[in-house]
Amino acid sequence: MRLLQLKDDAGRGRVARVGDDKTTLEVFAGYEGVLELAGDAMRRGVRLDDLARVSKVDLRLDYDAVERAGLLRCPIDHPDPAHLIVSGTGLTHLKSASARDAMHPGGAAGAARAGDSDSMRMYRMGVESGKPAAGRPGVAPEWFYKGDGSIIVPPGAPLTMPSFAMTGGEEAEIVGVYVVDDRSVPRRIGFALGNEFSDHELEGQNYLYAAASKLRECSLGPELLLGDLPHSVRGLARVLRAGETLWKGDFQSGEDHMAHSIANLEHHHFKHPLFRRPGFVHCHFFGAAAMSYAAGVRSAPDDVFKLDVPVFGRPLRNTLRRAEPETFAVEPL
Repeated sequence: MRLLQLKDDAGRGRVARVGDDKTTLEVFAGYEGVLELAGDAMRRGVRLDDLARVSKVDLRLDYDAVERAGLLRCPIDHPDPAHLIVSGTGLTHLKSASARDAMHPGGAAGAARAGDSDSMRMYRMGVESGKPAAGRPGVAPEWFYKGDGSIIVPPGAPLTMPSFAMTGGEEAEIVGVYVVDDRSVPRRIGFALGNEFSDHELEGQNYLYAAASKLRECSLGPELLLGDLPHSVRGLARVLRAGETLWKGDFQSGEDHMAHSIANLEHHHFKHPLFRRPGFVHCHFFGAAAMSYAAGVRSAPDDVFKLDVPVFGRPLRNTLRRAEPETFAVEPL
């Protein structure tokens, strides 16, 4: 089952399930968003997908019309954006590890020089020890902080690179979506398609700039997949320029294509008590499965990023924009 969030004609938040015909949105009565629905499921002690299956529907909308009207919201949000943490793990897929390897002095894009760089060694550590037996932690992955809920832009909205950024490139990824319950237990709500959006040229100057390159907007959705994630998730990532395909690349993710298990990535994120505070929402990127920058593409304003992965429903589209320069100064108090 897939859910999404939208605004109705009055601007109120609503949550809907995607109908079996994939063209109808069945809007639930009494819920303004997925987080409220998840909270009700936890109070009742039932599975979220079971509650979504039996929830009363008071409105049916045409999916195409909602999308054209720009009424789609991010598939998860929080009333206070500071209570939503966006983070991720890198070097979980060979493609991203190879791209990072090429950023090291003497590196080479590809597995042929595996072991020559810290990045490739990190990837190989995952291959060797990132999928432990159930209930046991494996090796820790690379981890990064990206921002809070204010950086997530809705499906169809522009992704804006800062004025000081060197470039803005897509990163097609799967995102785990979680809420921490009243007992400080992380509860997985579901999975979404994400464009992690980074400054790869900055990172390319020195791979130690990786953390700074992540402090950008991102986008999720439009749909949220409930239940288990397939072991193999496939699709296509594209960059469009003036309506034509500038680049396309295969999207291959899920545990069959990753160096770590989902459970291991979750363990090493939530092992920190800081991330188990009740009421917080977490959106955790599982690592890039495709990126145009590694193929030599340099995106430009008005390019469109399109990520089409059928298991997540409709494609995620965002247009690249550049922000106007900001003037600021630190003042003594």
